[in-house]
Amino acid sequence: MAINYIYPEFDVIRDPNRCITCRICERECSNGVHIYDADRKTLRADETKCVDCQRCVATCPTRALKIVKNTCALRENENWHENSIKEIFKQASSGGVLLSSMGAPNPLAVYWERILLNASQVTNPSIDPLREPMETRVFLGRKPSKITRRPDGTLDTTLAPQLELETPIMFSAMSYGSISYNAHASLARAAQELGIFYNTGEGGLHEDFYQYGAHTIVQVASGRFGVHEDYLNAGAAIEIKMGQGAKPGIGGHLPGAKIVGDVSKTRMIPEGSDAISPAPHHDVYSIEDLRQLVFSLKEATRYQKPVIVKVAAVHNIAAIASGIARSGADIIAIDGYRGGTGAAPTRIRDNVGIPIELALASVDKRLRDEGIRNDVSLVVGGSVRNAADVVKAIALGADACYIATAALIALGCHLCRTCQTGRCNWGIATQRAELVKRLDPDEGRRRLVNLLTAWRYEIMEIMGGMGINSIETLRGNRSMLRGVNMTSKELEILGIAHAGE
Repeated sequence: MAINYIYPEFDVIRDPNRCITCRICERECSNGVHIYDADRKTLRADETKCVDCQRCVATCPTRALKIVKNTCALRENENWHENSIKEIFKQASSGGVLLSSMGAPNPLAVYWERILLNASQVTNPSIDPLREPMETRVFLGRKPSKITRRPDGTLDTTLAPQLELETPIMFSAMSYGSISYNAHASLARAAQELGIFYNTGEGGLHEDFYQYGAHTIVQVASGRFGVHEDYLNAGAAIEIKMGQGAKPGIGGHLPGAKIVGDVSKTRMIPEGSDAISPAPHHDVYSIEDLRQLVFSLKEATRYQKPVIVKVAAVHNIAAIASGIARSGADIIAIDGYRGGTGAAPTRIRDNVGIPIELALASVDKRLRDEGIRNDVSLVVGGSVRNAADVVKAIALGADACYIATAALIALGCHLCRTCQTGRCNWGIATQRAELVKRLDPDEGRRRLVNLLTAWRYEIMEIMGGMGINSIETLRGNRSMLRGVNMTSKELEILGIAHAGE
């Protein structure tokens, strides 16, 4: 018999004094952790299958269950960490590439936590957002760089197509297939109620969701899944996905097990076939090629919709963004190193790319230095976790933020990091009907609306404390930021002073 070198990561603790053998945990666990012993009329657990999704803990009516980190550990070694050894065990056993999901968990710098915000005191009074006007509305798209007049002397107020957001936050790309129908329904309904936008991801748009088109961003990725004329015209904007933060430089892969029913129909590929997006767009090998694609999409939509180009945050991101700004794109979306995804090669996720904070600051500076900042809007994502992160991003130069992992957590995600298995116990990253129905779209909509409503109030409170009454005044206002626990080079790239200066 082959030896299993890896001891279970979690222990399932069942209190026999509380357990009433109702078997709810057995029914609720899609991983088969809980097993009923009919002879002894008791429940036991196979900890090797536990991913710590906490579904059994949450649904146990008597609070008889706890999932705890297993204390059985390998010998300490500062070079060979326990996780590194376990990964070698896995690859020696399977011969496969390691897959992971939901963003890089490595203990690298989170610059949001090293940036502090300023507040007004005596000389510049603060503003009470409950009693005074506070503008959180933003418009994304190309802006004029100067005032122009018509031949008759009147102001020319013509603008390129814009996206209007009541709050500077949008739901980032998550494809139908990687997440469930009910998850998409939750995002679409919430976006409509909040006056913002959600992104289809690269899986096309289910026909039921065309009704939310005024609040939808449709994505065009290298696989062109679900892309056709009606799809392009259904949304309020089109996003060209060149890369994403969790896996820069490589394509996408949705396993055939998730290509079922309406997912197959929406993506326009056969059931059971793997949906593989190539690493490059095979018609884009230069900025000139990208420009051709941008204007092809504008032509297909009669120049009525802004075009977004999404790229991963990499070391030469400022130069890349400069080229994109000249390609005719209206908005640049930058996805940082800690961005989440349904599945990414672990080595890529944990080692490729740079933090969004540094990427944003360098891009904003480059575009300003070249005098083309108004030619595009900047949207950033990749572990934007709360309202303070949004405020800091805008002060560093962003026009708005994308959130995805935060939205999924609001829907019930417990970051168990097994999205790629398709057995999400919370009905989010799955296509199994019995699991999908666990997520109520109306409840999901309510929770998402609550989350962003709370964030909007917090954003207004923070801005009011700064003495700022609009997002436009906050954008790129780095004088409101100070750094702590950073090197002089980090402060230079971020363009902020150290705390106390």
